Amino acid sequence: MYAGLQELGVANGEDLKETLTNCTEPLKAIEQFQTENGVLLPSLQSALPFLDLHGTPRLEFHQSVFDELREKLLERVSAIALEGKVEERYKKLEDLLEKSFSLVKMPSIQPVVMCVMKHLPKVPEKKLKLVMADKDLYKACAVEVKRQIWQDNQALFGDEVSPLLKQYILEKENTLFSNDISVLHNFFSPSPKTRRQGEVVQKLTQMIGKNVKLYDMVLQFLRTLFLRTRNVHYCTLRAELLMSLHDLEISEICTVDPCHKFTWCLDACIREKFVDNKRARELQGFLDGVKKGQEQVLGDLSMILCDPFAINTLALSTIRHLQDLVGQDTLPRESPDLLLLLRMLSLGQGAWDMIDSQVFKEPKMEAELITKFLPMLMSFVVDDYTFNVDQKLPSEEKGPIPYPSTIPEAFTKFLQENRIACEIGLYYILHITKQRNKNAFLRLLPALVETFSDLAFSDIFLHLLTGNLTLLGDEFALEEFCTSLFDGFFLTACSRKENVHRHVLRLLLHLHHKVAPAKLESLQKALEPTKQSGEAVKELYNQLTEKLELRKPSPAEVTETPSMELPLPTVPTPASR
Repeated sequence: MYAGLQELGVANGEDLKETLTNCTEPLKAIEQFQTENGVLLPSLQSALPFLDLHGTPRLEFHQSVFDELREKLLERVSAIALEGKVEERYKKLEDLLEKSFSLVKMPSIQPVVMCVMKHLPKVPEKKLKLVMADKDLYKACAVEVKRQIWQDNQALFGDEVSPLLKQYILEKENTLFSNDISVLHNFFSPSPKTRRQGEVVQKLTQMIGKNVKLYDMVLQFLRTLFLRTRNVHYCTLRAELLMSLHDLEISEICTVDPCHKFTWCLDACIREKFVDNKRARELQGFLDGVKKGQEQVLGDLSMILCDPFAINTLALSTIRHLQDLVGQDTLPRESPDLLLLLRMLSLGQGAWDMIDSQVFKEPKMEAELITKFLPMLMSFVVDDYTFNVDQKLPSEEKGPIPYPSTIPEAFTKFLQENRIACEIGLYYILHITKQRNKNAFLRLLPALVETFSDLAFSDIFLHLLTGNLTLLGDEFALEEFCTSLFDGFFLTACSRKENVHRHVLRLLLHLHHKVAPAKLESLQKALEPTKQSGEAVKELYNQLTEKLELRKPSPAEVTETPSMELPLPTVPTPASR
């Protein structure tokens, strides 16, 4: 039985056992025990026999009274936490906790004790240690109490957070490898606010509450995991978590995070998928405002900018600016807005190196990126314009201008050696694919076989590319297009990169009916999983095989085509009259 009852002067089962052991008249002893420990209300004594006549057990009656009183007490505790002066109300709650804590393991009383602790901003350390030491109590206590435990127990907090972080990464990867391929609904389609409503972000936000120490711990976990894995989704979570707290107006945290206003402004750009002039000025102001001695904030800013959603927005804005510059006859180096986008891209792409080296300094921009690479991209845009205009001319005015099929060697070299150039180049290829520009796509595709850190075979790029390729679905019937795309690009990496194997299978699951049968057969053989292949590849391959089997006509449906060389039936000539 619960020893805490005796401490409070309330008789328990042991007292009843002792009474019955030592008494001479058990029935009288039971009656006396009931009178002493029942509800001490004179008017109730005459009513109890009435309940007996209706066959209502005393236990059921007392339980209903107990439940009602407990609900009233819970309401009163919540009310005390809101009324009167701060010192007075917390003193009342502390006294109540002191009296009731001995019954914390009693299931019927536990909710009251937990409610009292929940409303105390600082539960006595001794009580917290007792809760932490008992798994059942720890599990039962409110998140407000757990926060007080976690802030001094980083390992325990880490154990709580770790499964959520794993779940978050898994959700992102599942989205990238989704079988639903669409140019309209891809990885970057959900708005920032929608993403922040996700289960993991909401749970972490609740776990942190207004506790700056816990927020700092989560950020440290994210930095450590980012360094250990290079997984950029941790950067996304860092930004989403801050903006989730911003949505709830948790000023206790937002005002102390030096990245808050920068992240808020960038979040608005991500929502629009474009960095306009006004916000560009604001973002530049934040970067220029990093004071001497506070350079460490660059590490956090770089992590915010390394978020794939930020990179996507900056890269899309860069491509748009380059197109505008072509129309304005302006060079890249003459555009401050473009230079700012490159500065932020460079800071984001250098996040891992900066946090790893702990050298908090903006990466130096290579002059050739601005003076050679970007003008080269602009020349590709001009090539497209020239070719398109020529195609629209009347046939007698057309010049013999074939679409350029070669690319400058310097372009390929930039994609191999310069990370920023590679990122912008890949987004330009995504841009022309989305425009259904087959000529430009086939022209630049060979440059993707070897890129900086194999960025062309990264999940995010391949996810977007496969989505955009659905717009060129009719081209898959052409041998030349399929050979360039599959043999010249995808299959060069399938054997060494399982993620590429998965993305190719995803694409074929979506477009297999467009591919020429002979090519499809050779691709099916080339993509057959090996013993080393993971379950995901095998599952996708089986799905593709099943779809192809369903498309094959059954033997009964196959009818022989009549030979064209059969002799024509003889038609008798009409008899002459």
